[in-house]
Amino acid sequence: MALDYFAPGVYVEEVDRGSRPIDGVSLSVAGFVGFTEDVRGDAELFKPMMITNWSQYQEYFAKPGSDGFTDFNAYLPFAVQGWFANGGGRCWVVSIGTKLPGSPQPPAEETASRLLTSGGKPSLMLNLKLPEAADGTLALPASIGRLTVSVLESEPKPLPEDAPEGTDPPLNTGEFFTVIVRNGDQILERYDNLTMNPECETAVADYVLTALETSEYVSIANISQSGQPLSRRPANGSYEIAPPPYIARLEHLARDVQGQRSDKTGIQGIFEVDEVAMVACPDLMRAYEEGLMDLDQVHGVMEMLVSNCENSFPGPAFRMVVLDPPPVKPGKNENRAVAPELQKPQDVAAWLSLFNRRSMYGALYYPWIKVPNPRNGGRPIMVPPSGHMMGLWCRTDQTRGIFKAPANDTPRGVIGLAYETNMREQELLNPLGINCIRNFASYNRGLKVWGARTLVEPDNVQWRYISVRRLISYIEKSIEMGTQWVVFEPNDQDLWARVNRTVSNFLERLWREGALFGGSPAEAFYVKCDGELNTHETMMLGRLYVEVGVCPVRPAEFVIFRISQWAPGQ
Repeated sequence: MALDYFAPGVYVEEVDRGSRPIDGVSLSVAGFVGFTEDVRGDAELFKPMMITNWSQYQEYFAKPGSDGFTDFNAYLPFAVQGWFANGGGRCWVVSIGTKLPGSPQPPAEETASRLLTSGGKPSLMLNLKLPEAADGTLALPASIGRLTVSVLESEPKPLPEDAPEGTDPPLNTGEFFTVIVRNGDQILERYDNLTMNPECETAVADYVLTALETSEYVSIANISQSGQPLSRRPANGSYEIAPPPYIARLEHLARDVQGQRSDKTGIQGIFEVDEVAMVACPDLMRAYEEGLMDLDQVHGVMEMLVSNCENSFPGPAFRMVVLDPPPVKPGKNENRAVAPELQKPQDVAAWLSLFNRRSMYGALYYPWIKVPNPRNGGRPIMVPPSGHMMGLWCRTDQTRGIFKAPANDTPRGVIGLAYETNMREQELLNPLGINCIRNFASYNRGLKVWGARTLVEPDNVQWRYISVRRLISYIEKSIEMGTQWVVFEPNDQDLWARVNRTVSNFLERLWREGALFGGSPAEAFYVKCDGELNTHETMMLGRLYVEVGVCPVRPAEFVIFRISQWAPGQ
């Protein structure tokens, strides 16, 4: 509004009187932590990387031309693939390594980049040199990154200035080449006038191994076969030189998994990504299977996952963690398609009692699932179900809405179960908050997710269901994000009315979509923002209070038909 009017005339002013609509936030973004085959491109070890499809996962976390899985059967690739197969969209992935902790360091020949001749025969082998840290150990590969080595055309060295007049320059036989070492667009080193001939005169060219011996970044080896220097010359092109894999010491595994909030690494790094709303760490089970972590260490990581989901200061807590039940005992099992060490219903019930951590922000699925393993000719392998289940959550959000329980639906990409639970066995697990995946072959319905409960205390029925917890989190987070405009507005009756309209319109939209129970908006929710809540004292403190009550729909978990005989006329 203009402060003063001095000249006669018509003045047009824009006045914001309406309410601003609240746009619902997305709670369908997942975060994964585990082992990968490689870490390439823009991805960094221990740092969250956003992935939107399986091809992009392969681009960042698989070797070139690979299927994306690992030779040691890490569970993270299966979880991410299951996430996308079941309808998951955007997710964030943290790689905690490309080898199991304690594994032997692979030989240089295995991690080297091989340069080939134009005829496809071996020429040179390049490795990245790791500088020594202050304590004398090798630097972490993640801190070095990948380098690019380019091979270009070159020629013999020019004649020296003091060469006798009439001396002919060396003949260019085509064997000469240039090697350039780059870090991105930055040229680190350049070597011209190189040859594969170790007996070449230095006045004509430099033998490639002798020239690169002083390189600070790469080490080189001649793997060419017999022949003339021209036939052994590496073909022109660019080659990626990767550092050797990071192999953690056993005592560092738990630290690497948990990460640091300040560095945004590990699990802590996932929780620094604001949009992540569901979290899983499937390779926690892989580490336990291999005896790299004991059960107490596994419980410690699980406790941290649950606690981080419960704490989301300054906003409302909105994340959930999907936990995986561990095997009965650690140890390698060659035939993991059979997996005899996997838990039976009484085992998982006993384990949950031992873990003894309850939370409305956690969920647990049983049993492990059977999926094809590309690294074993497509034969089945048992994997934790968390990734597939979170993908099903996302699919339900898109097809039905966040208020629909993610159950009575078919998990995609699953060809079997580690254990086929029956009705009586689920009667043991369901009251404990353990959601079963069951085979309904006798009903010709296939595999179904047959549970939708959180890990809250069994007597806390208010937060028993995943859909209710996520719906309330959706409402809380959406209102928080959609009412930021209220901050520093004049705290008067006009503001109260605008806030009331804004929140009421949002909740009425949810009611019409079927998320809230009631025959009318008044039965489904209420919004209160008036002088009773906002007294003179609270206004002097700069506070605006809004009270919201909602009646969420709850899943029909138990469907009961009461049938009796009826005789006409009675």
